[in-house]
Amino acid sequence: MAGRGTTATLALERAKVPFTLHEYAHDPRHDSYGLEASEALGVPPERVFKTLVAAVDGSLAVGVVPVHRQLDLKALAAAVGGKKAVLAEVAAAERATGYVAGGISPVGQKRRLPVVIDASALVLATMFCSAGRRGLEIEITPADLVKAAGATVAPIATR
Repeated sequence: MAGRGTTATLALERAKVPFTLHEYAHDPRHDSYGLEASEALGVPPERVFKTLVAAVDGSLAVGVVPVHRQLDLKALAAAVGGKKAVLAEVAAAERATGYVAGGISPVGQKRRLPVVIDASALVLATMFCSAGRRGLEIEITPADLVKAAGATVAPIATR
């Protein structure tokens, strides 16, 4: 993994959380980072999760949902004890997490934000999420991701 380490992978290694790294050639013309990862890795979209940062009552929180679904902002707000959520500005999300959009990982963030993982992950043997940069994904068990991210689990994805 020399040269491919990211804050996310280093955090997982330090915590001794097992994961598998998957790299693919990121195409900047692709309009969906998550669906691109699903296609490039040949993994069904329900196993590939995107990490979205939202402002909940003025504070940032993270929602992790399957790439083919949308984040239910009201459900995310409720899951973190808030009332109203809107997607965060890209610059604010990048500043708070230390990652670039399309490469935001739920682990190893610069500022520890509340993380909520969609409940659909719990039926999976392993799931994929960003490893901290575009073109790099972590494959991990849902339980290990919950532990590593200090996350809670709730139904936060729209059908």
